[in-house]
Amino acid sequence: MPPSEKSNGYLLVRCNGGLNQQRTAICNAVLAARIMNATLVLPELDTNSYWHDKSGFPGIYDVDHFIDSLKHDVKIVKSMPSVQLSGKKNKKLKAFQIRPPRDAPPSWYETFALEKMKEHGAVYLTPFSHRLAEDLTNHEYQRLRCRVNFHALRFRKEVMQLSHLIVQRLHSEGPFMAIHLRFEMDMLAFAGCLAIFTPEEQKILQKYRDQNFAQKRLVYNERRLIGKCPLTPEEVGLILHAMGFNNSTRIYVAAGDIFGGERFLSPLRSLFPRLDNRSTIATVDELGAVNAEGRGLLGPAVDYMVCLMADIFMPTYDGPSNFANNLLGHRLFEGFRTTVRPDRKALAPVFMDREKGWIQNFEQKIRLVMKNTWFGGPHPRISPESFYTNPWSECFCKTRPEISADKCPSSPVLYQKPQESESALLATENLQNEHLTNIR
Repeated sequence: MPPSEKSNGYLLVRCNGGLNQQRTAICNAVLAARIMNATLVLPELDTNSYWHDKSGFPGIYDVDHFIDSLKHDVKIVKSMPSVQLSGKKNKKLKAFQIRPPRDAPPSWYETFALEKMKEHGAVYLTPFSHRLAEDLTNHEYQRLRCRVNFHALRFRKEVMQLSHLIVQRLHSEGPFMAIHLRFEMDMLAFAGCLAIFTPEEQKILQKYRDQNFAQKRLVYNERRLIGKCPLTPEEVGLILHAMGFNNSTRIYVAAGDIFGGERFLSPLRSLFPRLDNRSTIATVDELGAVNAEGRGLLGPAVDYMVCLMADIFMPTYDGPSNFANNLLGHRLFEGFRTTVRPDRKALAPVFMDREKGWIQNFEQKIRLVMKNTWFGGPHPRISPESFYTNPWSECFCKTRPEISADKCPSSPVLYQKPQESESALLATENLQNEHLTNIR
């Protein structure tokens, strides 16, 4: 159903966090505007001290595509309008600022936020990370989130062109795997996984943690045993080797600055020497034209698209609203694309035994753990798995539904059709048969 001709006011939001935390916030902003029958002002993207990125929404996403894709759902404008004051010049409408509660239910937007919007003409919600409940029983709301995430949010043309160019060059030598190697300082400090580093490195991580996160008693091995530590590059290599991947496998590494540098990367490189990243595939000029170097958001945007198009994707740490989380859901939606998703909690005792010298049947134990993981196929969402990680089944329509709301549309593609993904699913099975034979 298209939005009402009469809007209740304007909704502004500030999306904080990194690229993918902002992405989920944008999805929530569109849904909030729909719930409130509001006109959404193009979301504001936070420029924080870590990313140093002032690109804003137009610098990262295709604005016209975003607005046009959602015209049947919400009204979206690029900026706040001016209002005519009596006897004065036009003046920008001033929004009433509200700090929304975390994981607020739709009823909060239908009551408190809407009341303030009608009173002031516009509301500004900030911060807007995790400010709308994720698990909703209204499937139309969830489908709208998917339309935003998988259709409307398209990176700007230059990012898309560079991403496709990198994938084309990787594919020129055959299939490739993409790994999101989450082994940067911020994640390690947040997770409390410090013991494997030198005393000097531990001081750096502890200082970062003290400055950015709440005080908490964190013990490395305890964290590992509950799956809260990112896999090390060496552990990634050992998993892949146990699964039957050999040293001819081409791997694209999506990562920031690996904490500990080459000392941690070299064990992975010794097992899989064909490691690449956007800087080894694209030229300096090609990266510079998109501003995809350094710490900004455009580099991760390129990495996101390369990982989305990879033949196989492997996350080393998947948490709320991060890069891997969204990619897992996006690859599922795009046709159940093959994903190697290690169970860190189940793998931790295996690796800890190896570190004690107990190496008998090590690879067999790895394979037994991996055999019980999902490889990109549809599966029921079980808490604490995120809706953005697994949008099955709300965002998949049916050709022969029991209720009309689940029927696939005949015009614009608004949902994924499972039957259209059969070829992708067969390809997934073939890749598993080729690379994961040892598991079975």
